[in-house]
Amino acid sequence: MSARALRSLSRSISWIPTGKPQRTLAKEASVSGIGLHSGASSRVRLLPAMAGEGRHFISRDAKTKTRVQATIGNCVDSVLSTALSNGGVQVHTVEHLLSALEALGVDNCRIEIDGGNEIPLLDGSSKGWVELVQSAGLCIATDDEGLERERLVPKLLEPMHLHRDDSFIVAVPSTETCISCGIDFPKVPAIGSQWLSFTMNEDKYTKEITPSRTFCIYEEVQKLLNAGLIKGGSSENAIVCSIKDGWLNPPLRFHDEPCRHKILDMIGDFSLLAESGNQGVPIAHILAYKAGHSLHTAFVRCLLEDMNFE
Repeated sequence: MSARALRSLSRSISWIPTGKPQRTLAKEASVSGIGLHSGASSRVRLLPAMAGEGRHFISRDAKTKTRVQATIGNCVDSVLSTALSNGGVQVHTVEHLLSALEALGVDNCRIEIDGGNEIPLLDGSSKGWVELVQSAGLCIATDDEGLERERLVPKLLEPMHLHRDDSFIVAVPSTETCISCGIDFPKVPAIGSQWLSFTMNEDKYTKEITPSRTFCIYEEVQKLLNAGLIKGGSSENAIVCSIKDGWLNPPLRFHDEPCRHKILDMIGDFSLLAESGNQGVPIAHILAYKAGHSLHTAFVRCLLEDMNFE
């Protein structure tokens, strides 16, 4: 894998003010479900948090109530998902929930998990999480002194890229946050090659990205099960595509639903750049091709290393 700033004479990314206060949930909301990989049932409670606390997880089953901050510094290696760890406490498959929180502007949130350490998959999209946030509502967050804090956003100043074999992520400066995503499954004709560009805003995310579900290739299912993965996967929480027979549980919600789901994942993974209640996904045009969670988080680490804290 190779990573570098195309110009390295100065820092490539910087925090800038938005003129808007940080937000949190107006009230508590909760949901239960099955984890994709563990197959375990768990209950997640989303609670309001103070300004500056950011998004963080608490496992109520752990011996210690260690806070696992949703930041790239706590990201650990995981297969087919994104996982966080701190002080021996791990939280798995966080990407769909974090995608919804980032896109809806929930800057500060305490996330409590009962019954395991994996976030429920729900229907395989972020629809359930968006609906949960909408049911709770949002309000301005204040700190322990009752003061508001301005929300900051990372802005890319110079191009950056990262590649691994034939997969890559490129980011270039832009006046808005835009994500272009490409996938290619030449052996699976029903998926094939797909491209989509998406300009980030809450309304478009809710309508165009939120409903897209995770997907898998039918001929790979047994291999994944043998590896101890997708124990909680089913036709109720994923769309399944066969190399020979195409989609096995139609209809799709979009003709390019797999590509849209990749953008959903990217937003969740890039949200890990956030710290102290600020935005994670940078103002930039981000282009990803055949990228997965590992490449997403590696790129976020590169952004953090190249960040200028002004």
